[in-house]
Amino acid sequence: MKSVSKKTLNKSFLNWFFWNGCSQQAESMLGMAFGQSMAPVIEELYDTKEDRAAALQRHITLFNTESQVGSICNGIAIGMEEQLANGNGSAEAIQEAKVALIGPTSAIGDSLWVATIIPLLLTICLSISNALPNAAWIGAVVYMIVYPLGTYLLSRKLFNLGYKAGLEGVQRFMASGQLNRIMQAITVLGLIVVGALTASFVTCTLNIDIKTVTQVFDEASGSYVEGMISVFNLDNLLNSVFPKIVPLALTLGVYRLYTKKNWSPLAIMGVILVLAAVLTAIGFIPVIGALA
Repeated sequence: MKSVSKKTLNKSFLNWFFWNGCSQQAESMLGMAFGQSMAPVIEELYDTKEDRAAALQRHITLFNTESQVGSICNGIAIGMEEQLANGNGSAEAIQEAKVALIGPTSAIGDSLWVATIIPLLLTICLSISNALPNAAWIGAVVYMIVYPLGTYLLSRKLFNLGYKAGLEGVQRFMASGQLNRIMQAITVLGLIVVGALTASFVTCTLNIDIKTVTQVFDEASGSYVEGMISVFNLDNLLNSVFPKIVPLALTLGVYRLYTKKNWSPLAIMGVILVLAAVLTAIGFIPVIGALA
């Protein structure tokens, strides 16, 4: 009975991990990289040149996914190739499985890894740099260590899961509802972190200050001098009712423009930049004074 050795599995995974995006193009997307990953497996499982060529040919066809979570597809394909080399299954089933896995692994990978885990890690590292102004480089170093290590561990774990559990095992896991619960938990965590990020890094103030002129006795000169005291500050009033409400309103406004009005990020940044420049130029410092 033919089986894939641990050394070959390791080589196949490393081929995918380091080179999954090296040959991405419009015709087959990640197909060439997938074939490169399968090459050592095919070399070990099949004896004749014709069988190897046929196996390689079915793995360089169109394939696309999120590369980290998508490593589970490689593991499943290896397991199915191993079965085929031992007389079980069919080449068509392997190709059908790959096509069927493109949608779920892309959606899960983009939402779990790209849209949740990476932003969370960036937020943590930015917070570290912000908290240590004299050693801000620590946040960048943490990211450079944790990101590739976390990527490797996640990708390797899913690769092994795909190989050991096979297509049926992965389908049972997804049907059990455990994946949905994990996604919901991570989504809630992501929302909490984004909210904290907004409060910590978004700055927007309404510089509306009502002041009154008063006279203060100066003991050094023995006379009264005029001074200014604030009797109303809009920012202080709003923050006493709802802390950070102005940055929150700005964030929600940007979110609405991006999601509901289909504005591009460049257009939104351009509007914010123009408004900031105009308000700064005209000296947005309304002061209402009254004699005491």
